[in-house]
Amino acid sequence: MGVSALELAVVSETTVMIFDRVEHNSLQTNGHVAWAVELNLVTRTVRPLNPASNTWCGTGSFLSNGTMVSSGGTAVLIVPVGENGLASIRLFDPCEDGQCDIFEDQRARLEDGSVLIFGVIDNSTIINPTYEFYPPKNIHGHNGTPIYSPFLQNTLNANHFPIIITLPDGNLFIAANTQAMIFDWRTNKQVRSLPGIPNGVRINSPFSAGATLLPLTPENNYTPEVLICGGSTLDDDAALFITGTPSSQSPTSDQCVRMVLNDEGIAAGWQVEHMPEPRIMAELILLPDGRVTIVNGAQTGIATSGGVTKDPIGQSDTDHPALTPALYDPVAPLGKRFTQEGLPTSAIPRMYHSTASLTPNGTILLAGSNPNADVETGGLYPTEYSADGEKEDEVYHDLARLEWLSPPYMEKPRPTYTGLPKTFDYNAKITLDVDLPVGAENVSVVIMDFGFATHGVHMDQRLVGLVSELSDDKTKLTVAGPPSATIYSPGPAFIFVLADGVPSFGSKILIGTGAQPPLDEDALANVLSSPPLYSDKWIAAHPGEPIPAPSTSA
Repeated sequence: MGVSALELAVVSETTVMIFDRVEHNSLQTNGHVAWAVELNLVTRTVRPLNPASNTWCGTGSFLSNGTMVSSGGTAVLIVPVGENGLASIRLFDPCEDGQCDIFEDQRARLEDGSVLIFGVIDNSTIINPTYEFYPPKNIHGHNGTPIYSPFLQNTLNANHFPIIITLPDGNLFIAANTQAMIFDWRTNKQVRSLPGIPNGVRINSPFSAGATLLPLTPENNYTPEVLICGGSTLDDDAALFITGTPSSQSPTSDQCVRMVLNDEGIAAGWQVEHMPEPRIMAELILLPDGRVTIVNGAQTGIATSGGVTKDPIGQSDTDHPALTPALYDPVAPLGKRFTQEGLPTSAIPRMYHSTASLTPNGTILLAGSNPNADVETGGLYPTEYSADGEKEDEVYHDLARLEWLSPPYMEKPRPTYTGLPKTFDYNAKITLDVDLPVGAENVSVVIMDFGFATHGVHMDQRLVGLVSELSDDKTKLTVAGPPSATIYSPGPAFIFVLADGVPSFGSKILIGTGAQPPLDEDALANVLSSPPLYSDKWIAAHPGEPIPAPSTSA
């Protein structure tokens, strides 16, 4: 690929956006190293892209008009190319002619089609427990500027990449460290404190667990239920990362917890289960049939790189890669939901800076792994970076391999359909021409958001079942759009027709009207005229000074 797949998102039926960080990549563009590519799923070739800033530790989502938004990053640490990515916003509109690139002016999707960016930077110079919106909003007394979050302050130190899920009532489920809450972004209030994660397991970077919302369907009355798997019980004291006390051999957790997010479910609390093996940086990938595949990660260590631990493996702070996927069936009886039977074991460690995503044809794309400070092609856990790879005496060399994991339904006759429009509004009806496998009886339709993956953390993933009716001759399928924008936010979706649980190809559609999200020109102008305190200019003008604490007036 020429870059390591640090961040990954499917942007069309045939293409995937991949971001790396600024480092000594061999791939070039515009006379400098490239750290972003567009992967063609059909030809399996890459096209270099040209972001202006460092995308390391950034995140992303999609607007209601289909534009991908990449936000945040870090300073340029390796080579003198690019800008500080801390406050960057990058936009990418997928196109069919292969000429589109990233636009840049130097994450839960909401019911109005905008994006909530919620997170914290905490190191020796920057503590920024805030959230904001893109496009900017004049809300809660902040005219487009960041809004202080007591929850983020209270969940330091291990709350990088908090888990955020939009709920059917429009509120947000947010989990960080060992805490969880329901948050109303419209009023800036925590509306409910939830039971803490059981058994002291921490679930956020650098102890990253995997998480997903389980399917919302008419059959379960669109009742939300969250699943969180893996993590660590290590202490999150800030001194942990200064003194080098963690170990690459520290055990991770095999715990999975799930909770129904209604009054009855919250009163019952978390239901605890156990994966076949412990994992940190596990990726939970929703399948069109409602099951969850758990891939990637490691069985020991912490989600960092460059030798933070006292006993790194080369520069890797994790060890014992989790190489065999696990399949989770959420509707199976408790104790019988996990299986690894018949699943292949990979030869490629996918640890820190790995990604995965469902693709439109129903396979799972596995990519990345760079537990090093820069491109490193030697040692036990090198960067998945260059062209070919081989394994000698348990040492992996010169790798840049993508893998596709094929769920069992890929072996079966699959339905097909035509007649999909470009947009699909709420409660509207469309009619598809379907061709079903011989003998198919149970036909259903789901829409999916494949989400955005960033080094072992997956955001915005969602599956919503739609009401449908099959004609008597089984050639026409009438489908109703999702009931509301809180059940599925306006923006891109991939629509699958399932016959007896076997999915079709997932064609892309825009849910809603395809309109842009609301834009407050005054809020945008205020943001653009007020450089962030943690910008390069501010830091240069205040050498050695800590970043001021954010206002708590809101």
